Amino acid sequence: MGTESDLVALFCSIGLGEAKAKDTIKNSQVSTNLKEAILKARELCGKELDQEIGKLLYHVATKLKPQLRNRRDLLIEYIVNRKLTSESQLNAALDYLLNNPTDPLDVKKFEAECGVGVVITLSQIEKAVAAAIAKFKDKLVEERYHFNTGLIMGEVRQELRWADGKAVKSELDCQIHDILGSKTEEDKKAPAKQKAAPKEVKEVKECKDPLADLSSFMAEGKTMSFMDIVGAAVSFHKPGENFKTDGYEVTPFTMDLLKRHLETTGGQVVTRFPPEPNGILHIGHAKAINFNFGFAQKHNGICYLRYDDTNPEKEEEKFFVAIREMVEWLGYTPYKITHASDNFDQLYEWAKLLIRNGKAYVCHQKGEEVKGKNLPPSPWRDRPAGESLQLFEDMKNGKFAEGEATLRMKFVMDDGKQDPVAYRIKYHSHARSGDKWCIYPTYDYTHCLCDSVENITHSLCTKEFQSHRSAYYWLCNSLNVYCPVQWEYGRLSLNYTMVSKRKILKLIEKGIVQDWDDPRLFTLTALRRRGFPAEAINLFAAKVGVTMAQTSHDPSLLDTCGRAVLNVTAPRAMAVLDPLRVTIKNFPKGDDEYIDVQVPNFPADESKGFHVVPFGKVVYIDREDFKEKADKGYKRLSVDQTVGLKNANFVIKVEEVVKDSSGNVRELIATGWNVAEGEKPKGFIQWVSNPIQCEVRLYDRL
Repeated sequence: MGTESDLVALFCSIGLGEAKAKDTIKNSQVSTNLKEAILKARELCGKELDQEIGKLLYHVATKLKPQLRNRRDLLIEYIVNRKLTSESQLNAALDYLLNNPTDPLDVKKFEAECGVGVVITLSQIEKAVAAAIAKFKDKLVEERYHFNTGLIMGEVRQELRWADGKAVKSELDCQIHDILGSKTEEDKKAPAKQKAAPKEVKEVKECKDPLADLSSFMAEGKTMSFMDIVGAAVSFHKPGENFKTDGYEVTPFTMDLLKRHLETTGGQVVTRFPPEPNGILHIGHAKAINFNFGFAQKHNGICYLRYDDTNPEKEEEKFFVAIREMVEWLGYTPYKITHASDNFDQLYEWAKLLIRNGKAYVCHQKGEEVKGKNLPPSPWRDRPAGESLQLFEDMKNGKFAEGEATLRMKFVMDDGKQDPVAYRIKYHSHARSGDKWCIYPTYDYTHCLCDSVENITHSLCTKEFQSHRSAYYWLCNSLNVYCPVQWEYGRLSLNYTMVSKRKILKLIEKGIVQDWDDPRLFTLTALRRRGFPAEAINLFAAKVGVTMAQTSHDPSLLDTCGRAVLNVTAPRAMAVLDPLRVTIKNFPKGDDEYIDVQVPNFPADESKGFHVVPFGKVVYIDREDFKEKADKGYKRLSVDQTVGLKNANFVIKVEEVVKDSSGNVRELIATGWNVAEGEKPKGFIQWVSNPIQCEVRLYDRL
């Protein structure tokens, strides 16, 4: 029964076509589920299975969630014994079992919920169909056989939930025929397609503005929130319905723990942002901040800022402060600021409970011995619980050197890592607990338990922690504490950037960058110093979106988001970075006289007001806006091409090019006129007159 041809034959025996059977084999999980279901059904009924049973078995194989695998044989038994005879009954059974995952099963209520034993007579079907037709009769008579009979079927399904679909369809066809008679030639024709209502025609202009596709994210000069932009792309479980998520482990204590959890939270969404205080947050953290705080905010929930301070030698007070500042800069206020170290005493007691229950042990293997996957078990894995308890106490009391002992959990992770470390020895003073502890918990041990203590509903983390999910559930369930749900998403990465804290620290130590806020870096403090508004960072995180895929983006997208926000929030000013002097010899005022030019604060929205800039005989343009000989497609100033001065309604033409002894252009002598007095120029450029000098810093990639 193991070859492909055997499986095809097995699947065809329950009514699947050969093509569908072969497609099913391509999905190893569904194929295994269906094979096991067929064999179990044959075992129960002792004979070949008919097509009706086969259809329901296929439904079980494709729709059964992992957390309901223990109910598979129950469903197969009900199918074989003809207690579940339709997909609607089977779907109701799956839904009931998902919402009632613990034993004992209330058989009476289960059967009532999925229509077991309910008999729908032909007389009932006839009456229900007649009543449904009466509701739509006028429309039916008008449209005849082009009428959408699905509306009538839906009405009957609401009235007779467990009625046989084929019987309902047959009765419906008979009654419609009695009303309309046989189909005419007109009835046999395909219905004419209705023309869509004409759309309002708007003037379409060619637009190459990279901000154009971001305009929908801006409203009245403000950036939409992260979750407003991401929107329906994020669909998670409701608080208290943790057991409905794939992979969630249900124990005899689960439902009581969830009940107490809901009593504590009041059904609120509770999330957390848990950074390590060993460096400055970077652009990738912006997505995590927006996702955790934004998701809670969208659902009227709360979000903790929890410092994962379990690595004392790398943590500094300045990082605690900077992390909080960056969260607040991005526009979020934590419900409460907590620390993993707040729970050190409780975590220690739970570790001793794991040892007493035979689920953890003290190990003396060195770090290099436990690196890698699929390693042989530790020689100390089966040491007596009492011995491990004493050794763990000795670890706490400083009787071992660093690396001489660890506490390991008896569990193999999804990525093959065996018995992850729960506690290790570190002789470093802690920023908050001082020298009270010399043993510190690891991420794998601390993370899920702190989530449990804080009643987190949605533990959102990046995809590299997907292999840790089973350990997350195992640890909470091993201690019989409330178990949140871990959800993973793809992390945010940028090309040409360095965000590793270890590597940035090396750059600082070598003097290549000044500090964590060097504007060439992509830490949040560096981006703020460079001039990025917080709204632009949030817009970028939302634009990237929330997906499971690991994606990398070009920094130009971040720049575009910055321009999009500044475009509607920062009043516009004209500036020239590489000035070239232009003297307008026929300027209508004297050498020291100026014309006041009204310049809009926001060119796209003149209702936001204007400011005045002086326009005199001498102006400065950017050197790159002038070429002695214009190339094809060049629209700015050249010897044989005019250009307009933005906002001044003034056109200039080069009369003379003044150069220095090295042949470099030093000044342009020009004449000018009002734009209304001659041919409109191809382009308009920025300029300044009687300017203010300033320092402008331009940063390139490292």
